[in-house]
Amino acid sequence: MAQDALGNEVSRASAKTLQGIDDFVTGFLGYETKAANIIAAADGEPDAVLANIYAGFVWMFLEADGAKAAASTYMGRAQAAAGANERERMLLAQLEAWIGDDVPKVQAVGDEIVARFPRDLASVKLHQYFSFNRGDAKNMLRIAQQALPQNVDNPHIHGMLAFGYEQMHELETAEREARLALRLKAKEPWAQHALAHVMMGTGRVGEGVAFLTEAQSTWVDLNSFMYTHNWWHKALFHISQGDEQAVFDAYDHHVWGVEPDYSQDQVNAVSLLARMEVAGMNVGGRWEDVASHMRGRVRDTIQPFLTLQYLYGLARAERDEADELMRAVEEKAATSAAFDRVVWREVALPGARGVLAHARGDYAGAAKWLGVANPRMVEIGGSHAQRDLFGQLLLDAHLKLGNWAIAQQMLEMRRTWDPDGVPVNKALRLVNDKLNAA
Repeated sequence: MAQDALGNEVSRASAKTLQGIDDFVTGFLGYETKAANIIAAADGEPDAVLANIYAGFVWMFLEADGAKAAASTYMGRAQAAAGANERERMLLAQLEAWIGDDVPKVQAVGDEIVARFPRDLASVKLHQYFSFNRGDAKNMLRIAQQALPQNVDNPHIHGMLAFGYEQMHELETAEREARLALRLKAKEPWAQHALAHVMMGTGRVGEGVAFLTEAQSTWVDLNSFMYTHNWWHKALFHISQGDEQAVFDAYDHHVWGVEPDYSQDQVNAVSLLARMEVAGMNVGGRWEDVASHMRGRVRDTIQPFLTLQYLYGLARAERDEADELMRAVEEKAATSAAFDRVVWREVALPGARGVLAHARGDYAGAAKWLGVANPRMVEIGGSHAQRDLFGQLLLDAHLKLGNWAIAQQMLEMRRTWDPDGVPVNKALRLVNDKLNAA
C-alpha cells in the first residue's frame, strides 16, 4: 500500500495524487504554498479518499463564508469513495464534524488518530490549530508531547512543542525546542515564530530583530499567513525600538497586500495598524484600504478572535458595516447553542463593545467593556502576543481618560517584559509627570 511522506498508509492514490497528498502534508507542516496543490490532486482523482479529505481541510482553513460549501463537495466525494483505511475514515469523521461546527468532536477524533497513528503529524498540527483557536495552550502542548517519541528526528514536532511551551509560559524549554528544530531544519518557520515569541516575552528586542533579519532569508514559498505573521512579529520589535520607518516598511511591503482577502492577513494588518496608532504613529489612509477588503466580513462570526479585529478595522475606517457586524455579534451571543456559546456571551460580546468604543473615540466605553473582557480574553483564542492588542487598547483608553494611576500600574507591568520599549517608557514618563504634578 502507498504511504505518504511521513510513512502513513494511503488507501488509494495515483502517483500524481500521492504527490499532491505529500505536498499537503509537508506544506501544511512547513506553512508552504504547495499545500494548496491538494485541490488539483483531488479534482484529478475524485475517488481518492485522502486527497479529497485534505482538499476539504484546505477549504475550511479559509475561515470565511463559502468555505463550508466548497469543503462539502470534497467531503461528498470522500464519503462516496470505496476502500478507505481506518485512519482515513477517522479523518473523514473530522471533516464532517468540522463542517458541522462540532469542534469538540473534531478534537476527540484527533486524539484517537494521534494515539493510534503518531506519525501523522498533520493530525497533530490540526489538533493544535483547534486548541489554539480555543485558547487551550495546555492541550496544544499535550498533543505534541504525545507524538514526540515517534518523531524525535522531525523538526516540525519540535516547532510545535516550542510554541506549546511558550504559550504555557515555559520559556526556557520553548527556546530549547525551537533551537533544536532549527538545527534539524533552518527553514522551520513555526520554530522561528516561537523563538520570536520567547525573545519578545523576555525583553530581548534587539536580539529579536537580529534573529528575524537573519531568518527572513528562509521565508520563501511560505503561505501568506506565515510570511506576513513573521514580518508582523518583526514589526512589533521595531515598535518597541521606536523605529517607525522600519515599522512602516514592514507593514507596507510585507504584512499587508500579500493575500488581502484572507482572514489571517487581515487581522495581522488590523492589529499592527492599531499598535502603530497606540504608539503615536500616523497611519494615514491605511485603514480604508484594509476595510475595503473586509466588506464581506459584516456577518462573520466564525471565530471570536477574528471577529473582534474585523470589527475594529471596519470601525477605524468609519465603515457602516461595523454596526452590522456588532449586531451579528449580539445575535451570536444571544442565540448560539454551540460549544463556544459562553465565550461569545461573556467574553466576545463585551470585548466587541470595547473595541468598537475605542475605535470611535469613546474611551470611557472602551475602558468599561475591555475591562470586563480582558481578564478572560484567552478564551477567544490567539496567542499572548496577539491578544496583547486588547490590553494595549485598554491601556490607551485609560491614558486618553487621564486615569493616570491605573495607567501607571499597567505600564509598569508591561515594563517587566519590555523594559526598554520606547512607547512604554515615553507613556510612563507622561504618567509620572501627571501624578507628580497632582
